[in-house]
Amino acid sequence: MGHILIGLDIGGTKTHAIRLEDGAVTAEAIAGSANVQNVSREAASTALAEVFSALGGSDADKVVAGAGGIDTANDASALAGLISPFAPHAEIRAVHDSRLVLAAGRARRGIAVIAGTGSAVWGTDGAGREARAGGWGYLLGDEGSGYWLGRELVRHALRRLDQGLEPDALTRALLADCSLADPVELIAHFHGPTGRRYWAQRSRLVVEATADDPVAAELLTVAVNDLARLIVQVAGRLDISGPVILGGGLGANVPLLAAGIAAALAPHGIDDVRQLDREPVYGVDLLDDPAGRQNPAASDVPRPKS
Repeated sequence: MGHILIGLDIGGTKTHAIRLEDGAVTAEAIAGSANVQNVSREAASTALAEVFSALGGSDADKVVAGAGGIDTANDASALAGLISPFAPHAEIRAVHDSRLVLAAGRARRGIAVIAGTGSAVWGTDGAGREARAGGWGYLLGDEGSGYWLGRELVRHALRRLDQGLEPDALTRALLADCSLADPVELIAHFHGPTGRRYWAQRSRLVVEATADDPVAAELLTVAVNDLARLIVQVAGRLDISGPVILGGGLGANVPLLAAGIAAALAPHGIDDVRQLDREPVYGVDLLDDPAGRQNPAASDVPRPKS
């Protein structure tokens, strides 16, 4: 049997896994999150057991896993240790999930942007230098993320409440989406058991209203400018001008956000901005291929439309 590679994209709500044999995708599986920043260690192990069972991954030669929160060697080692019982004979490489985004964009040199529930920017010059900006988590940053947009939408509604103003169209849309009757209920709802992903999903209300609502348009503009600022920081540190690969739920799926980022970057000489057109896990073949070859079987797989 040839080279067997298991690729894992471990997100906050799901684990997306593929099996490649000599570069060809032969199996795919999806389970719950295996990220211990979002679920218990037991739940993470259960999700990993499910995908490895579905893929037949016990005979893997190598596992490449991307996940949020892999910021240090200790983080990578901890994730590799969680995976190792399911791939006992494999070399295991754990990386920050931004690496998957760049690789899935078929780039060895450039800047990866994650704009999803959270946000982060990472880049490489292809010659060994790397740089990162953001990715601090929702309590410290995550500017331009879905969670940030959802939280700012709640703050907008509560500011109007404090000013004695009636709910505007954007606030009414938020209340209806949350099945609430009054803006004051947003306080307990936000601090209750709703969670980061719940509020990140509310970001779609901002996107949908941008064309007609000046507040929504301003929120999206701030998100665009925050992400563009992080990209410029990384580009400047590495002395590169792209390509910029936009991933995550917002980055890959909201053309208005992508167009805004492209316009904000153009004055800085960055003019190659692309939305990721496949799931990030399909970048693992590039990360497993230090010689610089591409595996057409993996690179030609499009991102499923949601």
